[in-house]
Amino acid sequence: MKKVRFGVLGTARIGREKVIPALRKSRYCEIAAIASRSMERAEAVGEALDIPRRFGSYEALLAASDIDAVYIPLPNHLHVDWAIQAMRAGKHVLCEKPLGLDTEDINRLIDATSRYPDIKVMEALMYRHHPQWQDAKRRVDSGEIGQLVTVQSFFSYFNDDPANIRNQAAAGGGGLMDIGCYCVSLSRFLFGTEPTRVCGFMNRDPRFGIDRLFSGMLDFAGVLATFTCATQLAPHQRVNILGTAGRIELLMPFNAPPSVPSQIIVQREDDQDMPVRTITFGVCDQYAIQADQFARAVLDGAPVPIPLTDAWANMHTMEVLLESARLGSWVVC
Repeated sequence: MKKVRFGVLGTARIGREKVIPALRKSRYCEIAAIASRSMERAEAVGEALDIPRRFGSYEALLAASDIDAVYIPLPNHLHVDWAIQAMRAGKHVLCEKPLGLDTEDINRLIDATSRYPDIKVMEALMYRHHPQWQDAKRRVDSGEIGQLVTVQSFFSYFNDDPANIRNQAAAGGGGLMDIGCYCVSLSRFLFGTEPTRVCGFMNRDPRFGIDRLFSGMLDFAGVLATFTCATQLAPHQRVNILGTAGRIELLMPFNAPPSVPSQIIVQREDDQDMPVRTITFGVCDQYAIQADQFARAVLDGAPVPIPLTDAWANMHTMEVLLESARLGSWVVC
């Protein structure tokens, strides 16, 4: 079976602990190489993860002729520049979210795709590939919970390490960019359209200058999505999807563990026999599913599951939310 040979640009934790193990589980991917800015670091991580080839620079990995695609887990402000360099080297690109720092950044990447039309590029929004999200979306679209009226999401963790890239404003740190992007994405995904206006509120960390707490409202022409994300709160995540005839609750919507089943709650008041049901999904790794779906697009010459236009629209919504938070008022999208 033909597989896509992946090289990893960088030794970030998400790559080491989530994506590289997932690539090994996947059906259509092979982890072939890793690069760091230092050969010593590349050798250490490559040895620990049993990756056969190690490079002391990103450029050296991109020059390797036996690498088909790269996974980019670099800091946010480096995503677009290295994605374009990878495209120039003939490598397909799976890049961590958010794809850039702003829509201008993503426009540069979209422009580059016109120069390299055979290269696949996708933002790595792993949650959307999980069966629990595919099932939730199907139930919403089928009208099982009636008309979708509101979506509520919450995502938090605690990290006040000044050396952590998530706490560095110039590198694209902050709660909205790091995890609020999921809340914005899932709202757009479920409503199947773009918000008409938004309202944002943020609390900035006085040391780091990043938003440590961000709440937003997204108006989808009269129906609403609300969310809160935070980087200095007790870890928690939950999504509630409410319609006129029922609701869906995702208990572990973002970091669904790859070693135990996932569950969602579906409630319908008109179901007399079982108004509240717990739906269980078998053990799976959402990162491996993401990798395989991207690899199939590469192997088949088909469109990627999440197009760059979706990444642009998500970033645009976040930009407008930040503008609203600065102005203290609703802003039209």
